Amino acid sequence: MAKKGIYLAEGYKLAKCCNPEPGSQICGYYSYNNEMVVHKKGCKNLAKVEKERLVDLKWKEILAAAPEMPEGDFANLTELDFEVLKHHRDYGNDYSLKVARMLHKPKQDIFDSHAKLREMNLLERVKPLIIQYRKGVVDNKWIKHRNHTYYDLTEKGKLYLSHYLHE
Repeated sequence: MAKKGIYLAEGYKLAKCCNPEPGSQICGYYSYNNEMVVHKKGCKNLAKVEKERLVDLKWKEILAAAPEMPEGDFANLTELDFEVLKHHRDYGNDYSLKVARMLHKPKQDIFDSHAKLREMNLLERVKPLIIQYRKGVVDNKWIKHRNHTYYDLTEKGKLYLSHYLHE
């Protein structure tokens, strides 16, 4: 998370009530949605919380490096390319015909986008073994790889999509 140029490790977020900044003394509140919310020590809102959910923190423990920026090829991506990347982020492994149906796009456009994204190392082919069935359709079901070429996001693909979505 970036706020005023502050990048935190995954799972941490800055409290909006007291706006902690590096150099100030901090503590964390482990929220019910499994995030550590970073507050200034002495924040008035901490008086209202369950004390067993408070954790002592130090800035050096929670600061992360600034995220990488996309390379120059980022400008070559179209709106459709980002829709395809977002689809793979949301649904995981998938194949071109299914993506085309779900996005209501011509299948050739999706085939072309998958080829382009793979060439740019934003997507990778999934090895043809056993894959987990579609998220949100059937939980905890694994199926044999069918006669499709399945793709999934690479770390570079996640970075580009995150930058595009301003996350």
